[in-house]
Amino acid sequence: MCGVFGAYSRSDFIAEEIYLGLSALQHRGQESAGVAWIDGDGRVNSIKGMGLVHEALSQSTLSEAPVKSAIGHVRYAANGSAMLQNAQPICANYARGPVAIAHNGSLTNFDEIRTTLENRGAIFQSTGDTEAILQLLAHQPKLKPFDALQNALAEARGAYSLVVLMEEGLVAARDPWGFRPLVLGRRGDNYYVASESCAFGLIGASFIREIEPGEVVLINEAGPSSYRLPIKSDRHWLCSFEYVYFARPDSVIGGRSVYKARQEMGRKLASKDIPEADFVAGLPDSGTTAALGYSEASGMPYESAVVRSRFVGRTFVKPTQKVRELGVRIKLNPCGELFRNKEVVLVDDSLVRGTTAGLVVSMIRECDACALHLRISSPPVRYPCFYGIDTPSNRDLVAAKQTTEDVARSIGADSLRYLSQEEMIGAIGLPSDSLCTACFDGRYPDCR
Repeated sequence: MCGVFGAYSRSDFIAEEIYLGLSALQHRGQESAGVAWIDGDGRVNSIKGMGLVHEALSQSTLSEAPVKSAIGHVRYAANGSAMLQNAQPICANYARGPVAIAHNGSLTNFDEIRTTLENRGAIFQSTGDTEAILQLLAHQPKLKPFDALQNALAEARGAYSLVVLMEEGLVAARDPWGFRPLVLGRRGDNYYVASESCAFGLIGASFIREIEPGEVVLINEAGPSSYRLPIKSDRHWLCSFEYVYFARPDSVIGGRSVYKARQEMGRKLASKDIPEADFVAGLPDSGTTAALGYSEASGMPYESAVVRSRFVGRTFVKPTQKVRELGVRIKLNPCGELFRNKEVVLVDDSLVRGTTAGLVVSMIRECDACALHLRISSPPVRYPCFYGIDTPSNRDLVAAKQTTEDVARSIGADSLRYLSQEEMIGAIGLPSDSLCTACFDGRYPDCR
């Protein structure tokens, strides 16, 4: 994923609030971070850097910036490599004024758009797909930026939840298929847009509502105004993996608490094939809530038997396999005394590449556990994602290459069980035709 955050104020300086909002969304991207605003001379400015928010940005500098409207971004590279020139927001001062764009998602027709624009003479400065939206906008110099943006989005396909800054105001836009979450908040006369509702708590803002699929919201001195893109979708495709892994548990997405959805996934996981184990443990952090649900439903005691270092980022969103492997050992450590001579159920949220589970199982084996039963609170991930998750090929997906029994053997578990797709959808609590489950069943949305 990536995380986007925007703020608009009539009177307050809000640059530091962008820093705080991005910090709350750090789980969505850890490769780079950036903030953009329009200065008093009508030009867009930005600060961007590689690494975590506190490494890439200076909170003290932003706290002193006389900025009343700004946007920010935390990134991990699902489209375009991890380098500074791909850090967002993407900014430009073009013929019709300043513009900055921050994007969560992935455009499925990016190659087509880029080729068309380059044939018109466009020169791309990055390798990510976000710049395609900026270029489409800039190639309509006769239109006001807001109108040009809506035309540009009408040409885009795939997943995009955007915050855009221009002289006309702060803009929030969500694709007609609704892949990625985007929410609107408020504190007094200040308005905020974020990838997740959890970002509002840190700045004392209240959740108003979700930006609807296909909606474009313009926020300026008149307050928020809502517009609709001309493209319509017969159904919505909210990413089910948001509930499984990506979103913070204290967020609400699609009107459904992420925490409650994960807890229910754990309960449903314990509805059958319960081993006679001594206790259940979860892989922190996103597996913890499901493990608590499993413990409640099974009657098995829960132990915080795997400890997570609070100073190491998520391993799934690291850019290379080597760093993922090293990151697991640095990040997670089992409590040896708890596992010694015990039979244990270990709950994790998902099994994608198998890196984290395999290394943790190996470390628990070193603690002399009698048996280890791995339970996954989502279905097997067998298909690549083209809408913003870094799984572009099924060659990277362990469940696409091996049977469940083979996966259990390869990672060293005595048994392995996944949650079924029907159980997952039931736990999320939304209609099946409003969720994208393509990574589980290969049923890709029609985004033409």
